Amino acid sequence: MLTTALAGMLTGLALIVAIGAQNAFVLRQGIRREHLVPVLLVCITADALLISLGTAGVGVLVQSHPRALTVVTWVGVAYLVVYGLLSLRRALSPGALTAAAPASRGSVVLTTLAITFLNPHVYLDTVVMLGSIAGGFEEQRWAFAAGAATGSLVWFTGLGLGARWLAGPLGHPRTWQVLDGLIGLTMLAIAGRLATL
Repeated sequence: MLTTALAGMLTGLALIVAIGAQNAFVLRQGIRREHLVPVLLVCITADALLISLGTAGVGVLVQSHPRALTVVTWVGVAYLVVYGLLSLRRALSPGALTAAAPASRGSVVLTTLAITFLNPHVYLDTVVMLGSIAGGFEEQRWAFAAGAATGSLVWFTGLGLGARWLAGPLGHPRTWQVLDGLIGLTMLAIAGRLATL
């Protein structure tokens, strides 16, 4: 069972480590030290929920209704384009890089929820793919799911807290311009890739 859990953890990490909208947002919030705990809780809880749904067999159900996945994909594309353009605007606007009033906890949590649940890759990777792989472990599928959820916990906690240690060197306005520019371009690239699937 421990081997199965380890396989789940490594598989989960392999799927979530790639830079995407959610990881970029966690990194940004970690560097800013702004409402990081709620952001991490949303990301970790959402992954555990989606992994559980996939393990319970929802992945098979999603695969059998491709129109629902298409709608989620296009909503995700639209959201990523808006998020990417806002990041690029921040990169071009020096005023946005000064010590402005922080965002409210509610708006940060809503943004985290949107980035998490409007991202079609979350459903493809977490529900469909991890759920299908977990199903292959039959009676040990929940050990695999627990391992995958643990991988999510380790990754997001490490990413968020690791970003805090970089807050000093990354606290300069020029660095924020570069970071926001890279995040904006990454979001637009992901949106473009989703639109052409």
